[in-house]
Amino acid sequence: MITFLRRLNSRPPSLLCWVSCAAISAAAPAAAASGPATSALCDAAAARAARASDVPMDVLRAITRTETGRRAGGALAPWPWTVNMEGKGLWFDSRAEALAYAKAEHARGARSFDIGCFQINYRWHGDAFASIEEMFDPAANAAYAARFLSALHGEMGDWSKAAGAYHSRTRTYARKYRARFDRIRAALPAATRADPGGARPRRDIASGAPALAALGPATPGSLVPAGDRGAVIFLGTGRGRPLLPALRARP
Repeated sequence: MITFLRRLNSRPPSLLCWVSCAAISAAAPAAAASGPATSALCDAAAARAARASDVPMDVLRAITRTETGRRAGGALAPWPWTVNMEGKGLWFDSRAEALAYAKAEHARGARSFDIGCFQINYRWHGDAFASIEEMFDPAANAAYAARFLSALHGEMGDWSKAAGAYHSRTRTYARKYRARFDRIRAALPAATRADPGGARPRRDIASGAPALAALGPATPGSLVPAGDRGAVIFLGTGRGRPLLPALRARP
């Protein structure tokens, strides 16, 4: 089953903020039935990424809800099998359905689409992953998001501002996103804020090496650049590739 999403604001497809269409969500009992366990994948990935980085867990859990959240049992819950395909957002009941859709669209020539708990854009950041399959992995998706948020916080010194830039460097879009992010973060229940694994030393998520191996200049956009310019934000050592590579479109 596929559930469609409605876009909160308009800008080029990237890390878009989506909210559910209530009538459609109400007509999707199968998705709701499997919701808690599936939603927990994003929260578990957020907790792991928080322990491996300097990003607060509630920031990551608020981001995944801002990106993919839908109402389940009265609470806003994230969804890992979410795809924004060239401006059209969809929830899928299963990883297999989401992956099959993304790969079919890729085969027809689509490149600008966002994947997973944290809506990472394939066109600009697919090179940081071994495959589209890996981009759907909640842990890999969350690790990448944590690295990017950490770099933005280093630049801006504020998690709310970092969240806005994660979405867009365009002030209007960033401001709207921040407002939603701030509301979601403030409303997180204590159980969602808590980290059952406890604190961990900050390490490189991919390799165990010290994080922030190299910090480059600020980019003109967030995970999708504004225009054609790009810059390395910082390098990781996972799989021998930059974690946040020079921003370039995948062919």
